[in-house]
Amino acid sequence: MGERKIGLIATIAVAVVVLVGVSIALLAFDPRTTGADALRTGGLAAGSVVAMYALWLNDRRRRVEEERQKTERQRHELENRRADLDRDRVADERFARAVELLGHETDQVRVGALHALAGLARSNPEYTQTVLDVLCSYLRRPFWHPRYTDDAPASAGVPLNTASGDGPKQWPRDAKDEAERKLQVRLTAQRLVADLLPAADDVDAPAYDLDLTNATLEYFDLTDRKVGTLVLRYGKLFSDNNFSRCEYHGDVWFTGATVGAGRLYGRFRCDDVVFHQRAWFPGIEFNGRSSFRRTRFHGQTRFADSRFADSVSMERAEFHGPTDFRSVHFEHDADLSGATFHAEIQHTGITTSPDREVVLPDGWKAVRA
Repeated sequence: MGERKIGLIATIAVAVVVLVGVSIALLAFDPRTTGADALRTGGLAAGSVVAMYALWLNDRRRRVEEERQKTERQRHELENRRADLDRDRVADERFARAVELLGHETDQVRVGALHALAGLARSNPEYTQTVLDVLCSYLRRPFWHPRYTDDAPASAGVPLNTASGDGPKQWPRDAKDEAERKLQVRLTAQRLVADLLPAADDVDAPAYDLDLTNATLEYFDLTDRKVGTLVLRYGKLFSDNNFSRCEYHGDVWFTGATVGAGRLYGRFRCDDVVFHQRAWFPGIEFNGRSSFRRTRFHGQTRFADSRFADSVSMERAEFHGPTDFRSVHFEHDADLSGATFHAEIQHTGITTSPDREVVLPDGWKAVRA
């Protein structure tokens, strides 16, 4: 404030000097100039000095304001960065805590942890693939249920009893109850996986990958979802599993999977699906009904060595890439009517049941076995 006052006083002093100096100079060197003209000209010169000071003062004020705004922006950026770091820290803590609770012995706590992970992915989209990886990892854990078969695989870790040394294995009551509780948690995980995937017609959404290698699934439903790569090698699917109207933008692997095995038969629905890349179904056992109606296979496709123990329909399916149906065994009704093939097709060694209605494309030959 003192500096500004000194500058103003100095400017006024300079203006007075200019006023007096210009007026005297005009009167001394120009005889035609009157006193009024000299005074007016001196006043203009003095006013110019004051105006120059005002312009300098305004420019200085402008630069000070710009510096203040720059400092304010930097402060806001630092605050936003700090807020982002705090949000990331909180999200990381939520994620770590939820993952830790997935190992809790109480099924209600595990369900809550699954929902916490899904909520984290919804509020922080960058976590979506990571959360899906965790959910798929949970579903890959060994699991078996007494309604699949009485004899659980050793990997399931079920303590089975026998009535006698040679008698059939029996599930203890507490083991059955524990299996049912685990199943409810797994069904929640399956539903959340589907909920986190974008809709099939959402062209702007990312295509997330799912790794369900060797997973045991029941009532798995990915209807109308957009998926990147799907890996379900050696998976076991029970009851009704629906993959219809999906868009798969990466490779799809069902190699060696088992569908509907054991006492609980179901369906495998894959109607109106679009496979943009490889679709791999070799060595699958379809023990329940399966359907691939109007499905479009744009990449390399393989069903070689698969076994269809129940009815199958591939009505009006489209195969645009190289396709392999070698050594496929149709034990029940099969309908491939209207299926079209636009690339190399291999179909040797196909076998069918003699008492079933099998409709194959023109030129295909099958052995009744």
